[in-house]
Amino acid sequence: MIRIAVDAMGGDFAPYEQVKGAVDALNNDKDLYLLLCGDETLVKAELAKYQYDETRLELVPTTQIITMEEEPAKAVKTKKDSSIVVAYRLLKEGKADGLVSSGSTGAVLTAGVLSLGRIKGISRPALCPAIPNARGGITLLCDCGANLECKPNYLRDFAIMATAFAQSAHGIKNPKVGLLNNGTEDHKGLPLQQETNALLKETVGIDYIGNIEGRDIMYGDADVVVADGFTGNIAMKSIEGCGKTVSAKMKGAFKKNWFSKLRALLVMDIISGIKKSLDYERVGGATLLGLPKAVVKGHGNSKANGFAVCIKLVAESVRGDMVGKIQSMLEKIKEQERLALESATSTVSDGAQE
Repeated sequence: MIRIAVDAMGGDFAPYEQVKGAVDALNNDKDLYLLLCGDETLVKAELAKYQYDETRLELVPTTQIITMEEEPAKAVKTKKDSSIVVAYRLLKEGKADGLVSSGSTGAVLTAGVLSLGRIKGISRPALCPAIPNARGGITLLCDCGANLECKPNYLRDFAIMATAFAQSAHGIKNPKVGLLNNGTEDHKGLPLQQETNALLKETVGIDYIGNIEGRDIMYGDADVVVADGFTGNIAMKSIEGCGKTVSAKMKGAFKKNWFSKLRALLVMDIISGIKKSLDYERVGGATLLGLPKAVVKGHGNSKANGFAVCIKLVAESVRGDMVGKIQSMLEKIKEQERLALESATSTVSDGAQE
């Protein structure tokens, strides 16, 4: 049984959509046990509306909420009985295997690092959302905002973590990894991208295909796109803005007159299919990679369906042993670096004897 802690009070529509999403996830997966952290009165009132297996759902009462407007570090340290802090406490105590929240991104990040720490060998945790692509699948973008200033080894860690995540949660056996840059040639980019490109070429355990450009996130061959948090966040928000613009333009064109409305009816099934395939709620939120437990940060305005997908994503990450795969890949790299150092030392020693 996979036990997942749910922040029932985080998000624009909490706890209504969170509770409904939790119940939907519970009914769709008989191997789940959910711990709903939130206001006892509100959560109970919502639960009363639905049918579910009560033996696989537990309400963990909390009395505080961390809002989007609060300073994350201060709120996490002072609001010990907030829904997100209590949910992380369940993880730390081993009472849950994973966590889902649609609350403040800063609070989810801060509480995660303070409560659980990082996987040994990982320099920084990173946010990794799945973005629908033209191939009908998803492209993982890591990082999309957790780390605005990065070093090459940070980005290497992002590539390792996202590769393990793609394998464990999304069933991509040998994910192709690309580095987001302003050109595909090796000499392109700032020193960060140039040094990272060279480092990724030498990294074992990943299928690195080189530099890629922004248009390739949704239209290229890469399954994983690595970026510093500043660049990745701009890329993600640009994609979201483009999607909204195209949608608004199409609506305006089809509502222009009675003839255009008639034409819209003839292609509505095609439009609906495209819209569904590109819906971010279909692929869940952003997984917080680098923590010793599976954590997913849902969109702040997630509805029940999107929240249920986030819970499913955590469950699949646990089933696929995502954290174990990350640790295994790090051990291989550490061993490779040890052997390389021994070889270099031996070469120097032999040269000195001569």
